[in-house]
Parts: sequence; structure tokens; C-alpha cells
Amino acid sequence: MIDEFLLLPAHVRRRLTKNLQHGLLAPPYSVMAVRSIVGVGHEEVILSFLEEWQRLGVSPTAAAIWLGSLESALGQSSPPDFVWSGPHVAGVHARTTRRVYEEVLGTASLSIWASTYAFFDGPKAFSTLAENMDRTPGLDVTLLLNIERKRGDTSTSDSLVMRFADRLWGEEWPGKARPRVYYDPRSLDENGGGVLHAKAVVADAETVFVTSANLTEAAFDRNIELGLVLRDRALAATLLAHFRTLIDRDLLRRQPTEQ
Repeated sequence: MIDEFLLLPAHVRRRLTKNLQHGLLAPPYSVMAVRSIVGVGHEEVILSFLEEWQRLGVSPTAAAIWLGSLESALGQSSPPDFVWSGPHVAGVHARTTRRVYEEVLGTASLSIWASTYAFFDGPKAFSTLAENMDRTPGLDVTLLLNIERKRGDTSTSDSLVMRFADRLWGEEWPGKARPRVYYDPRSLDENGGGVLHAKAVVADAETVFVTSANLTEAAFDRNIELGLVLRDRALAATLLAHFRTLIDRDLLRRQPTEQ
């Protein structure tokens, strides 16, 4: 239940704290009372917390103090590190894109979610991740990859997905263990649709790396790319919830893992 609460936007948590503190939200709690304070979309999660606190004998004031302490702790998350690719800039402290990708993908021990729009030379691009998967039993890995429909290609969407899977597992993936792979089906629309363009990694539900860089040598070493990496469980939980919701709503679909 705590994880669900951490997924709430910070401004919603602060508004809830303020109203509990000033007695504007008090038992008996109801969906309508919560909705009048925080708006539509989060009332069920908040109501379940309020009812559980009431069952345990926690007063609104005590709940507000607990929420305030939580916000204080969340506000103390480590500051982000600046990540850079391209020409060296004197006086600017930044970690390199290649090093951060290798560190985040290579040291996770529990889970990895990684999204990229493009990758070139899969054996190189995925080498660090594949090696980590092969040496770390139980490492749970999910990749979000874009499948491209080239201009003039009239193949069916299913054919394009299978062609991509054959290339990925037959030529591009260098490891024995295989990750789950999801794609955005809109990218296969013959009339043009959205594409999966996000470049981000969440490792061990804690480390978040958001970058403009794809998994390519050019992005690692030549292009001017910018990104941020930080340890923040609340932010990681929010990003993972977004990815999982896209999957649950069939906006991202599973790609076959067999050739």
C-alpha cells in the first residue's frame, strides 16, 4: 500500500497533508470528501489509506505529521548527476553517457526496465545488459523497443513484428537469457502513427536514467546528448507505473521471444 501512496503526485500528497492538518478532511471519510480536496483520479487510493488509519486509531493530525515526515524524507533524495555525450566542455562536471549506461545496465541485481528508440550493432549495444543477465540469476529485464515500418513497406504488422523478432534474437541479442520486449503498435500503422521514442532506464526500482541518447555508438561517443541520472525510489516507482499502465492498456504489446 505504501508503494501505491508513493505513486501519487507530490502536489496531491501535500494538499492531503494540509487539509488533514487543518481539520478540513476528517472522519467519516468518503470518496466525495476526498475528491473535493484532491480532485478526480486518486481518491480510491487515498480513501483506502484514510480508512486504514481510522481503523488503527490514527487521528487526522497524526496522519498529517506522518505525511509531512514522508515528504521531508522524499525531498532528501540524492541530487541528479549531469550526463553528457559529445565534445568536452571545460569547467562542466558531467558523467559520460557510455559510462552511465554501462554502470546502470551492468550493476543492477534485481530488475531493469530500459526504453530506447533505436539501437545499432546489437551485440555491442546490448553486451553489458546481456552479460549481466547471464551472470545474475533472477535478474528481471524488460526492454521497450521501437519497431520501424520503412517507407513503402506494405507488409502486415504481424510480419514486421516477426521479422524484427527474428533479427533481434538471431543476430542482435548476444546473451543466453532473454528479456521481455514490448513495442508500440502504432509505429506499424501504414498511415503513420506514434513511435516509442523514450530513452530511459530504471534499475532495481531505484536508479533512474533519462537521456536523449539511443543505444548507439554515435550517441555514446560523438553526438551531443544530454541526460540525468539519480537515485529516487518515488520517481522510479512513478516511471515504472507509467510503463506498466501502457502495457496493461495494450498500448505497448509483447514481442515474441522465440525465433
